[in-house]
Amino acid sequence: MGRVLAAFEQAHINVRGFSASDTGDYGIVRFIVDKPEMALDVLRERGAAAKMTDILCVRLDDKPGELARVMGVFAECEINVIYSYSLISTYIALNVEDIAHAESLLANEPIVMVDQEELVFPVLVEEGR
Repeated sequence: MGRVLAAFEQAHINVRGFSASDTGDYGIVRFIVDKPEMALDVLRERGAAAKMTDILCVRLDDKPGELARVMGVFAECEINVIYSYSLISTYIALNVEDIAHAESLLANEPIVMVDQEELVFPVLVEEGR
C-alpha cells in the first residue's frame, strides 16, 4: 500500500478515502480519489489488478445518530448496501446494486448527494524562492 500511495502522491492524486481488507490469499484496497482515471492508470502501470467502480456518495451531518438515520432511509427505500466506508469529514461512500435507481429513489429524501467534483479540492502550488 505504501508503494501505491507514493505513486499517487507522485502523480498528484489526492486520496479522499480508502478501505483495505485481507481475504487470506490477497488484499483488496479501494480508493476514493480526486482523479479516478489517472489513479487507474497509475495502478495498471504497476501491474495491479484494478478496476473503477461507480459508487453513491452522501454527506452526513456531523451529529449522533446521523448514520443510523441515513441507513434507515436506505432501508425504507429498499436499497441494499453491498459495502460502505467513510471518507474524509462526514462523507460516506456506498456500493449498491443499481446506482441510478438508488439516486432516483433518494432524490426526494433528506440526503445530500455528492458528485466527483465535490471531492476535488484546489491545491495551492507555490514557487520556491
